[in-house]
Order: sequence, then C-alpha cells, then structure tokens
Amino acid sequence: MAQVGIVMGSDSDMPVMAKAADILDKLGISYEMTILSAHREPEEFFAYAKGAEAKGFKVIIAGAGMAAHLPGMCAAIFPMPVIGIPMHTTSLGGRDSLYSIVQMPSGIPVATVAINGGVNAGLLAAKILATSDEALLQKLKDYSENMKQEVQAKDRKLREVGYKNYTK
Repeated sequence: MAQVGIVMGSDSDMPVMAKAADILDKLGISYEMTILSAHREPEEFFAYAKGAEAKGFKVIIAGAGMAAHLPGMCAAIFPMPVIGIPMHTTSLGGRDSLYSIVQMPSGIPVATVAINGGVNAGLLAAKILATSDEALLQKLKDYSENMKQEVQAKDRKLREVGYKNYTK
C-alpha cells in the first residue's frame, strides 16, 4: 500500500514530480503517481481525494501550475498533510502557481515548497512520515550526512586546486 500520493495536473509536470518520486525511492517510501486534472476531470478528482485515506496515503504531494487548484482542493478533502509544488509557468515564471498554493484560506493548510521544488517536496513528505518511523528517520539523517560530506569534499578540492583550476 502506497504511503504517499503524487498527483499532477498535466504530464508536463512530470520532470518536477519525478524528482519527488526519486527521493521517495531512495528512502524506500512507497508512492502512487497520478495525472489528474481538478478542472477537466472534477468527478475523478473528487473520487481520488476522497479515496486517498482509504488507499493508505499519509501525505499527498500535489503539483500544479497557473491557477494551481490541485493542492488546495486536495487539502480541502484529504484530512492529512498536503504538500504543494508550484510549477514554473512561461507567463509569470511560476509566481501565479506559488501564490495560488500558498494563499490558502484559514483552515485549509497546504505546505508549499519552492517553484519546481520536487526534491524538497519528497524530502518533506519523508520527514512527515519519519515522525513515527525510526528507520526512516535514520535514513534522513544519513541523507543529510551525505550532503554534508559532498560539500566538504568540494571544499577540499577547491583548496587543493584553487578556484582557477576548479572543475566539477
């Protein structure tokens, strides 16, 4: 049974949403990924959001662009945490998506990550799940330690070769 629902309004969101899925894969967290339009498929959307708890989802990650109603509507129906990913848009650079997701009315919270923030959405979902899973918490600590070691290795290389000779 999947612990996380990943839902997007269009397949054009896939590159960003796949980053959330990749993090969940690395951490051993089960998920189900769906393309579903709240505007073009309202009946199917309501069935998805109403059935998410029964499917075993503990968190939903919802990505949306432009009007970005998908995360907020999920949060209005699904009783557990929803993480919204605002998508970059050509017209307003994703600010329209960001404002639509972050400006939810009182009583309908949506945790919101950066524009195109798939990695952070996956990590936030993992951190939510880790509040009741010691093994997952350790995986997150290991993930953080690996990031730290990567930065330190880059710093050592910079000090060894100097900035003029530094290449990735």
